[in-house]
Amino acid sequence: MDRSTDQPAVSVPAHGAAPAARAPQALASLPAGRPFRIGAIQSGRAVELEAVWVGGDDPAAPVIVFLHEGLGSVSLWRDWPERLCRAAGWRGLVFSRAGYGQSTPRPADERWGPDFLHIQATEVLPQVLDAVGLGGDARPWLFGHSDGGSIALIFAAMFPQRAGGIVVAAPHIVVEPVTIASIEQARDAWHATDLRHKLARHHADPASAFLGWNDIWLDPAFAGFDITALLPRIACPVLAAQGVDDEYGTLEQVRGIARRVPQTELLELPDCRHSPHRDQPDALERAVTDFLRRNAATTPAAPCGTGHAATAAPARAASPPH
Repeated sequence: MDRSTDQPAVSVPAHGAAPAARAPQALASLPAGRPFRIGAIQSGRAVELEAVWVGGDDPAAPVIVFLHEGLGSVSLWRDWPERLCRAAGWRGLVFSRAGYGQSTPRPADERWGPDFLHIQATEVLPQVLDAVGLGGDARPWLFGHSDGGSIALIFAAMFPQRAGGIVVAAPHIVVEPVTIASIEQARDAWHATDLRHKLARHHADPASAFLGWNDIWLDPAFAGFDITALLPRIACPVLAAQGVDDEYGTLEQVRGIARRVPQTELLELPDCRHSPHRDQPDALERAVTDFLRRNAATTPAAPCGTGHAATAAPARAASPPH
């Protein structure tokens, strides 16, 4: 994907101001590979989110939105979104959440709360979709990895009429001891290795990305994170994939989804750790393209730019941990 810095000033708020209102068609019609920025309000603060379309410029193509992991960004996906969209014949939207990539960094004194994934799913993601013409009845599909998978699940549960379908890879539905142990190891690596330098290749402010993620996951207040009560509300098709060697979670994460969402299809990948799209890209590509082919006909995603901005409030959420 082209990472040109010549980004059009589209739907970007001034510092401290609300995002400028721009026609969704303006963003929907931007060519694939050309970076742009989306303005949003997150917890009362204006932010700018880097974004790019992938997979071609056909305005009639259905759309899948990619939601990155806890240390991810547009560039850290590498070629996976492009590869999947080309194989499926879909168009993809890839963006970095605030605090990540080239999006607005997290202020140094800001600590995310236990509801940070709920905020992304119910507050920020709807704004992103509306901004690019995927609001209302557009029903885009979502591909979420790790934290992004949790966000996809929460969104599909809270807005069951807005999601065409979801693919979640190594999602988190509860906090497990193995998750905490691996995140503690990542904290040690942050202090003792060149991890900061490696993350700087993908994040304008690597401390914003790493500490935002690491601090909340290791906060005792987050130990009660549990979205299992939300899962039965999901009405769309679900493909839940996980590596059998995932160092950040057991297979109970995806099996727990399948028990509560009967239309879930499970994909348990051997010789695969926490990132199926990197460890088993061929197997994952085959499974996802087949899943889209079989299910998109019954729950189609409208082309971007055709949806109306949603105005309905989400369904009442299960309380996040305090």
